[in-house]
Amino acid sequence: MAETPPRALTIAGSDSGGAAGLEADLRAMTACGVHGCVAVTAVTVQNSLGVSGVHLVPPETVAAQVRAVVTDIGVGAAKTGMLASREIIDAVADVVDEVGIGRGPGAVPFVVDPVAASMAGEQLLADDAMEAIRTRLFPRAALATPNLDEVRLLAGITVTDAETAREAARALHAMGPRYVLVKGGHLRGSPEVIDLLFDGEQTWEFSGPRIDTPHVHGAGDALASATCAALARGATVPDAVAAAERYIRRAVAESYPLGAGVGPVSPLWAIDDALRARE
Repeated sequence: MAETPPRALTIAGSDSGGAAGLEADLRAMTACGVHGCVAVTAVTVQNSLGVSGVHLVPPETVAAQVRAVVTDIGVGAAKTGMLASREIIDAVADVVDEVGIGRGPGAVPFVVDPVAASMAGEQLLADDAMEAIRTRLFPRAALATPNLDEVRLLAGITVTDAETAREAARALHAMGPRYVLVKGGHLRGSPEVIDLLFDGEQTWEFSGPRIDTPHVHGAGDALASATCAALARGATVPDAVAAAERYIRRAVAESYPLGAGVGPVSPLWAIDDALRARE
């Protein structure tokens, strides 16, 4: 019988196309050697062309899933994805306090991926839910991982270069996360993708060449999940982000078409590498 692997929890919505949401989270966690558990916040009607329906899970059911997983199975780290409403955000904030997930000493590390913008940059959440991310989730986060559209919506800063990225990191850090990772993938026209990690004093830059592919569905989910997996394995936040950056660069490079629209980043390279290593 195999040894029980580290465990991580994703609190997120389901993507029926399997490219993003908790399906992407579980795929990345598995590829990174962690058993993934879920608390489902919403069921989406979704494929490669977009989302045509969203059905929310009652907030008390979201909280009950978190409680059931943590009190029995236990987790080494947790993350959020799409939380969809102020009521669900409030329920998540309350239950993570109850079960010891957060950013303080001894707490299970909490990664907040503030899913608040569509792929076109449009605001997905009502204003009261946006405010709840700022005031209820960010103060509990060991790490927040906004993309540039989410930075604009949450902090009111449009990132155009390295200096405005640092300005945004400072503004978001002031909202309470221990670390902020400003993801630069949405900065079009740059030959490089630069992600900026900030802890209030020190800054880390993670850079790599921009990969020429339209198939990047689920990239943000996968990056946050790979970070969460590394935290569950005991890494520090900077080391966890560094490991996740290596993972996502390969996942984007190995992305594939799916359906008639945007395909997903791929975790399958990790499985292929493992199989080849055994040959």
